Amino acid sequence: MERRTLGRTGIAVPRLCFGTLTMGPLQTGLPPEEGGALLAYAMDRGIDFVDTAELYGTYAHIREAARIAGRCPTVCTKSYAHDREGARASLEKARRELGLDTIDLFLLHEQETPLTLLGHRQAYEFLLESKAKGLVRAVGFSTHAADPVFAAVQATRSGRGDRLGPGTAEPYERDFWDGLGCGPYEEVDVVHPILNRAGLGLIDGPPERMLRAAADAHGAGIGVLGMKLFGGGNLLGTLEEEAAFGLSLPFVDAFAVGMQSRAEVEVDLALFEGRPIPEDAAREANAREKRLLVHDWCTGCGACVPRCTRGAMTLGPDGKARADRDRCVLCGYCAAACRDFAIKVV
Repeated sequence: MERRTLGRTGIAVPRLCFGTLTMGPLQTGLPPEEGGALLAYAMDRGIDFVDTAELYGTYAHIREAARIAGRCPTVCTKSYAHDREGARASLEKARRELGLDTIDLFLLHEQETPLTLLGHRQAYEFLLESKAKGLVRAVGFSTHAADPVFAAVQATRSGRGDRLGPGTAEPYERDFWDGLGCGPYEEVDVVHPILNRAGLGLIDGPPERMLRAAADAHGAGIGVLGMKLFGGGNLLGTLEEEAAFGLSLPFVDAFAVGMQSRAEVEVDLALFEGRPIPEDAAREANAREKRLLVHDWCTGCGACVPRCTRGAMTLGPDGKARADRDRCVLCGYCAAACRDFAIKVV
């Protein structure tokens, strides 16, 4: 499989990254032994780049995969930490549970706006310090919005004295940092944005805007790791077209794609290697349709509603949570807000 270097990081990865959200407790809930075996199988097939997060609960799966394979994949993880102590705890948890001295990529999780980045500034400063100590190789953030990516580009270029501000072409008609100072964000190694043809999951504009943001980031030397290429499973009906679209984007170094079985590994591997999809693998993979399940014991507390950035979650007439299928991208993040574990992607 083709390999790319993530921006200026010097970290070479395959263009297909194994997204582990789908195997964790928020979705299918594979035990570490089973998930680890699946990851090790993917590594043997050349997919030795893994995306996870503290939220996903899959560190044990990755550690088991490394034990089986006899080597560790390149690991990207994420944390919602907003201050130094939270970031320190998240980093130590990742190092301990993964059994690693150094984490390859450590990102701030799901930054919605430049103001969100400012709110996580202490955590980001700590990650930069950890990078200087050799505990982390690269830092950055994931996002479902284009504005934080544009802001990272502006900060990166500002750090080099090539400031983009008022008077230049949209979307740099304003200073995203507006006198606040971009500070540590002058050093963003990697961004991890939603990138798919339909723009499913984006919260601040059409897909063309995110494409421009990602292209600008790549041009500024920032690595681009795309996500939701298949719209969280909502674009599987046009799988080959979506993959061809993603792989045609020269500014995207890799895509994280969730996989739950060997059949799905073989399907995605064929797509990313430009080969025909094996018929038996396609048949097995297509036999499973993902959906958001809300169990009967849902109490209707409503905690999942504000957690969904897509506005897909509401409380129905029966007082229980329900999802709008047209809006839901099956990320499972709403499940993390459920105190009663009543929500799962299956």
